[in-house]
Amino acid sequence: MKDVEKYVEGYDMCQKIKNRIVGKLITNEILEKLLIYLIGDFITKLLLVVGKDTILVVCNRLSKIAHFVTTTEGILVERLARLFRDNM
Repeated sequence: MKDVEKYVEGYDMCQKIKNRIVGKLITNEILEKLLIYLIGDFITKLLLVVGKDTILVVCNRLSKIAHFVTTTEGILVERLARLFRDNM
């Protein structure tokens, strides 16, 4: 640890770009409920493969896990809800 400290103190570039903390650090909010923090989007206009031409992408902001589900572009809301429920 002391060797690193000496190196950083002696290296001119480290001294120029060293971070200066102004004020107190603010911690991020702790997310508690997994399913509240989901975001989703579609990747559309893909080549038709096995009757599917769209990918539903659902990402959990807490765990950073993404789910990719194949579907069709003209999917109805009821079917989309079932697709989401069955694959999450």
